[in-house]
Amino acid sequence: MEIEKAREEEVIIESYEKGIIYKFIKRLIDLIGSICGVILLSPIIILTSILIKIDSKGPVVFAQERVGLNEKNFKMYKFRSMVVNAEKLKDELLNKNEMSGPMFKMKDDPRVTKIGKFIRKTSIDELPQLINVLKGDMSLVGPRPNLPKEVNRFEPWMKEKFNVKPGLTCYWQVMGRNDIDFEEWMKLDIRYVRERNTLIDLKLIFKTFWVLFGDKNAR
Repeated sequence: MEIEKAREEEVIIESYEKGIIYKFIKRLIDLIGSICGVILLSPIIILTSILIKIDSKGPVVFAQERVGLNEKNFKMYKFRSMVVNAEKLKDELLNKNEMSGPMFKMKDDPRVTKIGKFIRKTSIDELPQLINVLKGDMSLVGPRPNLPKEVNRFEPWMKEKFNVKPGLTCYWQVMGRNDIDFEEWMKLDIRYVRERNTLIDLKLIFKTFWVLFGDKNAR
């Protein structure tokens, strides 16, 4: 009995140590990746900012309330891809929602600006979230953060995704995005939470690069 108990304690300690090491490596990758990303992509970031300003009135970047680690709210940054009164116009379009669950998605959304269509297609609109990664609100890899009003409609099992930081990319981004219904998306997020390790993170980062060349599933 004492041997078995000692072995159980060893397994617990080993698991804890692996978790600490993984978190350290993950944060290191986040810092290096986000800093390099901001530097290398600065020409795209500057050009996008100029084009958004020319294309329509309003701020270049907007901050939106999202739910992150341990269900704590934070401000997530994105390049503005819609008209400034997009949220007000949304109520008129609810009957055209193409996504199941609490999410709203529709093809050819009339609220999206001309430059907005391009930066969404190439995921350039997500680049300001590199600042969120630097701040520690997000990670390069993790479940995509939801709006508070969406989280209010979550089933209890879905909230397991809040055990980790939200991220720029996860299984959902590389396995279909808007072609995946809401419940399947949540299942993919939970799958990541349970399977996550450094190798999976690196694979997802690599696969996400292809999205920058245009993703047919992006809207």
